[in-house]
Amino acid sequence: MAGPGSPRRASRGASALLAAALLYAALGDVVRSEQQIPLSVVKLWASAFGGEIKSIAAKYSGSQLLQKKYKEYEKDVAIEEIDGLQLVKKLAKNMEEMFHKKSEAVRRLVEAAEEAHLKHEFDADLQYEYFNAVLINERDKDGNFLELGKEFILAPNDHFNNLPVNISLSDVQVPTNMYNKDPAIVNGVYWSESLNKVFVDNFDRDPSLIWQYFGSAKGFFRQYPGIKWEPDENGVIAFDCRNRKWYIQAATSPKDVVILVDVSGSMKGLRLTIAKQTVSSILDTLGDDDFFNIIAHFREHLDKLFAKGIGMLDIALNEAFNILSDFNHTGQGSICIQAIMLITDGAVDTYDTIFAKYNWPDRKVRIFTYLIGREAAFADNLKWMACANKGFFTQISTLADVQENVMEYLHVLSRPKVIDQEHDVVWTEAYIDSTLPQAQKLADDQGLVLMTTVAMPVFSKQNETRSKGILLGVVGTDVPVKELLKTIPKYKLGIHGYAFAITNNGYILTHPELRPLYEEGKKRRKPNYSSVDLSEVEWEDRDDVLRNAMVNRKTGKFSMEVKKTVDKGKRVLVMTNDYYYTDIKGTPFSLGVALSRGHGKYFFRGNVTIEEGLHDLEHPDVSLADEWSYCNTDLHPEHRHLSQLEAIKLYLKGKEPLLQCDKELIQEVLFDAVVSAPIEAYWTSLALNKSENSDKGVEVAFLGTRTGLSRINLFVGAEQLTNQDFLKAGDKENIFNADHFPLWYRRAAEQIPGSFVYSIPFSTGTVNKSNVVTASTSIQLLDERKSPVVAAVGIQMKLEFFQRKFWTASRQCASLDGKCSISCDDETVNCYLIDNNGFILVSEDYTQTGDFFGEVEGAVMNKLLTMGSFKRITLYDYQAMCRANKESSDGAYGLLDPYNAFLAAVKWIMTELVLFLVEFNLCSWWHSDITAKAQKLKQTLEPCDTEYPAFVSERTIKETSGNIACEDCSKSFVIQQIPSSNLFMVVVDSSCLCESIAPITMAPIEIRY
Repeated sequence: MAGPGSPRRASRGASALLAAALLYAALGDVVRSEQQIPLSVVKLWASAFGGEIKSIAAKYSGSQLLQKKYKEYEKDVAIEEIDGLQLVKKLAKNMEEMFHKKSEAVRRLVEAAEEAHLKHEFDADLQYEYFNAVLINERDKDGNFLELGKEFILAPNDHFNNLPVNISLSDVQVPTNMYNKDPAIVNGVYWSESLNKVFVDNFDRDPSLIWQYFGSAKGFFRQYPGIKWEPDENGVIAFDCRNRKWYIQAATSPKDVVILVDVSGSMKGLRLTIAKQTVSSILDTLGDDDFFNIIAHFREHLDKLFAKGIGMLDIALNEAFNILSDFNHTGQGSICIQAIMLITDGAVDTYDTIFAKYNWPDRKVRIFTYLIGREAAFADNLKWMACANKGFFTQISTLADVQENVMEYLHVLSRPKVIDQEHDVVWTEAYIDSTLPQAQKLADDQGLVLMTTVAMPVFSKQNETRSKGILLGVVGTDVPVKELLKTIPKYKLGIHGYAFAITNNGYILTHPELRPLYEEGKKRRKPNYSSVDLSEVEWEDRDDVLRNAMVNRKTGKFSMEVKKTVDKGKRVLVMTNDYYYTDIKGTPFSLGVALSRGHGKYFFRGNVTIEEGLHDLEHPDVSLADEWSYCNTDLHPEHRHLSQLEAIKLYLKGKEPLLQCDKELIQEVLFDAVVSAPIEAYWTSLALNKSENSDKGVEVAFLGTRTGLSRINLFVGAEQLTNQDFLKAGDKENIFNADHFPLWYRRAAEQIPGSFVYSIPFSTGTVNKSNVVTASTSIQLLDERKSPVVAAVGIQMKLEFFQRKFWTASRQCASLDGKCSISCDDETVNCYLIDNNGFILVSEDYTQTGDFFGEVEGAVMNKLLTMGSFKRITLYDYQAMCRANKESSDGAYGLLDPYNAFLAAVKWIMTELVLFLVEFNLCSWWHSDITAKAQKLKQTLEPCDTEYPAFVSERTIKETSGNIACEDCSKSFVIQQIPSSNLFMVVVDSSCLCESIAPITMAPIEIRY
């Protein structure tokens, strides 16, 4: 199939075909295998195409003009090497101050809540009309407001993503399975009304605050600002604040837990179902600081739990105590609270000899007993076991009782903190809470928000209850991870530099390589997204030197060679990074900064007057990185509608004295605006010259500077652009954002100065191929490699225009008579243009555009790897999702959406696994005769680790040729670098298919452990 601009092969007559056949027959396979491609001709083609395409790229991008303008200021600028250690300490201090503000807001809420409860006297008959978050603004059929559903004024607020909220009041959510007029809830809601004025005061003091809330131990959830909650399609709101990680972490200390589940013969039917749900609910209460231990050896048949066997509780208790003791002595566990959870329908003994041996008199291990079923025959034994070991006993008769009864153990474990009045501030790992109404409403248009929560417990201070250690609840506020990124000056980190933070468990709080969602556009959370370890993204650090130092809250430096993937993971940049790290005081987090060696460690300061800079900022083609923080527009409501560019202009003109801006960054923005201003007139003159670009092959010119300043010029009408998304807000990889510089900027910086890097954007779908080519080059202040890259410029052109230039160049030859010895028109050769990562930009088969060369010409690519022209780099993805076949029942839950079904399946499998591993029936296992439902295979995505290759050309090799020995022929080829580019022309003998050598693919391979 001939592509746009590719040569049409001349048809041969019958006589020519006959002559060729006779020639091959006469000379035999030996001659046929020695088809030679003249290197000199290919070099001529490459030179002609290289000169033509660079001329176009340089002319329309204005690269030489911009380089000249920066050179003019070279003597007036100061070049500094970035001190990474000082930088990371300063950033950590900024974050510490920001986190401290959030902590103080939470502390004020704690004090107000405890004071309000101290003054309140419980009234079982209290009637109080509060704002129920589900019922507000709801009316009955007569138009009257529902009970607890009074009028609640809601208005869109830009600080809260334009959601309709009430910034004067909070409202209250009560789980569907709880009675919203229960006396305990009504009393709690009543005294917690005093938090409203503190919510508002906090927001006035720190306008960057977002959601503040109080989660009651009774189950209700008070949220500010008030927002309307909507039930799901089944009329249910399953959200229970006591299940959230922030609540559990604040309410209890880290713990080691062993769960014992009775699977003796009496545990059948409903009892077994309740036991399963109880285990599942306990697992829901375990956080990242908790340790879960297994008792029994691994069993088969993890898909079902069968109630057969004989209970052997004494053996299980012995094993549980031994495991907890080992963990405690070796320091492997939480080194804090230890507990055993016993789930059974009865106990024939109190097992006091075991407790005397392991747990008395210190009673360091708490025993929690859950009696399953309605029978009370063994209740006394189980109650005695719990009370004699500082635990709690409860009886669970129905599935509806499970949640409330399981939560009781958290209140018991919180007593020591309450009695000692330990108001510890806790910070959660990064997470996405899609159950909250604000998350649900934002998910459709802005995506799910990654955040951390700061929380603190609220205790009863009433004299009559103080000794009992009563937890009233937990207060908290959310901090979106993107708020942390605003404190990081991206311009000081260089083109490839970045900042990252981890928890004291080594889990990532923020890192540019963290990918919490999967299936592009569907915004689904990966099951393990909140527990991605630093070693899984900085995987080159095989000995975990960096990770361990940061977990241990040290300050220091670490260096290593890294392989950073770009462009949807298909390309790789190999560089050496210097890592600087320190702890963020007052939090469990540590901060790291990565700076790439070479130009990435240098920064320069230019200087122009404010008047000059302001004048050139007024140009309509100027824009700034929206996600960079030039000015803090969150501090005051009147600034929140401002763009960063608008804020800078107001700040410089002195019209907004309350605006807080980064003076150093703004000074450099002004410098870049002045130096790059002449390019606007240059582009305009090109656009106005009708003789230039008559076929409109070049569509866009653009530039970006180290300060996030961008300029864009269209050579065609906006509606005529081939790639309508390029450089738009949704084109994340090609614009400045909080995590990285644009892709075309990063790749140009690694190219030899003065040369252009060309690429075709990869399609996100499976059908549409990209039909544009992007070319960019870097602008360096000095000629040395270590000098700072101050800007990058480029163009985007039609692929058809680019390919036509290639085919025109490939028709040239140096012979005087004009008869070429070889041509890309010949049937015996295939001509390709590939980039330095092996991707095809031009092929005679247009459908191969964008494909990896090794998949098309496996034999040639294999030879290039062997010869060292290209090298294979092995990469790893520890956040991958792999397809797997799973059995699914015909009796599927129709009410669950696919995502909830997936999570439910994962949770169910985990519960089943636990039940088998912790069961204490050590007798043999056999199948039940229960009839299974009909099963069918269903393909699902599951977390996995993968290994995959990337390929990079060797810079020192400019040209090479070779022959490949195949089954019955020899395949020749020539590869020639295109001057001043990252491209190579490859001419391959097509008469020898060489099918015995398999294609080389970039497909990932799942790592099996």
